[in-house]
Amino acid sequence: MSRQQTSRRAVPKTKPVAGRRRLDASVPVEYDVPTRVPRIASPELAQLVMAGVFVVWVVATIGAATAVVDVPAPDWIARPCAALLMIVFTVGLVHRAGGHMRLWVVPVVLLGGAAVAVESHALLASSAVVTAVTAAVWSVLVTRPAATVPAVVREYLLALFAALSGTLGVAAWNATVNYQRFNLIVLAAALGIAIALVWSLGAGLHGLGRQNFLILVGGAALLLLVLAYSSFVRTHGSQAIVDAFTDVVVWARETFHGVPRPVEVLLGFPALVVGVSMRSRRREGWWALVFAVVGTSVLTTSLVSPGAFPTYIGLSAVYSMVLGLVVGLLVRSQVTVERSARAARQFEQPERVEPGRFAPLR
Repeated sequence: MSRQQTSRRAVPKTKPVAGRRRLDASVPVEYDVPTRVPRIASPELAQLVMAGVFVVWVVATIGAATAVVDVPAPDWIARPCAALLMIVFTVGLVHRAGGHMRLWVVPVVLLGGAAVAVESHALLASSAVVTAVTAAVWSVLVTRPAATVPAVVREYLLALFAALSGTLGVAAWNATVNYQRFNLIVLAAALGIAIALVWSLGAGLHGLGRQNFLILVGGAALLLLVLAYSSFVRTHGSQAIVDAFTDVVVWARETFHGVPRPVEVLLGFPALVVGVSMRSRRREGWWALVFAVVGTSVLTTSLVSPGAFPTYIGLSAVYSMVLGLVVGLLVRSQVTVERSARAARQFEQPERVEPGRFAPLR
C-alpha cells in the first residue's frame, strides 16, 4: 500500500457543521450611502453649532408651550418661539438630508419673520404648515437603527418627543385654518418629502425584497382603507353607524378623557418601531419609516385648531403612543425574524452602521 493511500485513510472526513454562514467579522462594516463632505471642517466648531441649535430648540419649545399651558407669560412670546422652532426643524431636516442650507433655510427665515411681523392669516397658516411638515419628517430622520427592544423604545420616545415639540410650535402660531384641509396638506407634503428622501436612503424600490415590498403595499393599503372608510362614514354612513361611533367616542372621552387615533395606533407608530428595527440590518428599512411620517404628521397637527382642548389631545396622544408601541413590538417580533429555510441559505447579516444622530445621512 502506498504512503499516499495510508495518509488518506488516516485523516477521516469531517462533516461540515450545520448552521448559518457568517461574514468575515474582521472586515469593518461601512455605511452604504455616499455622504457629502462636512461643510464645517473644524469638529469643535461643528459641536458648538449643534449645541447652539439644541439650546434654541429647547428654549423655543418652552416658549411655544406657553400658548397651550396656562402660565404667567407674555402673549407675544408664543409666535416668535414658533418661528424659532420652524427654523430649527428646517435646519435639522436639511442638515440630516444633506441639503443646501442657503437654498432652504433662508426662505423659511424670511417666512417666519414676515409671519411674526405682519400676522396675516395666509402667512400664519403657511408657517404652521411648514412647522408641522418639517417637524414630522425630521422627527423620523433623527432616529438611529435599533437592534434590541430597549433601543427601539428609546428611538420611539425620542422621535415622538421631537414631533410633540412640533405640535407645540403649530399651536403657538394660533392660525385660523380648516382642520381637515390643513391635516391633508401636511400629510401629503410630509409623505412627498419622506418618499423623496427615502428613495436614496432605502436603495430605491428595486432594492426591496419580497417581505419589504409586502410591508410597503400593506401599509399603503391600510392607510387608504382607514382614510377612505372614515371619510365615507362621515359623509355617506347611515345614521345608526354614525351614532354608534359617536357613542363610543363620547364614552371613551368621558371615561378615559381621551380617545386613541386609529391612524397612529394601527399604522404610524407601529411603522416607526418596525422601521428602526429593520434599519439595523438592511437599509430598505427606511421604506417602513415612510408610514411613520403619517403618525408624526397627525401628531404635529393635533393642536392646530384654536378650539382644541390640550388635555384631551394630550391624553389621546399618550394612549395612541402606548397602544402603537405595543402593536409595533408585536409586528416587529414577526417581521424581524428570519424564516428557518431562508436563514440556512443566507449569510448572517452584520449589524448595519449609520452616521451619528446629528450627522448627514447622505
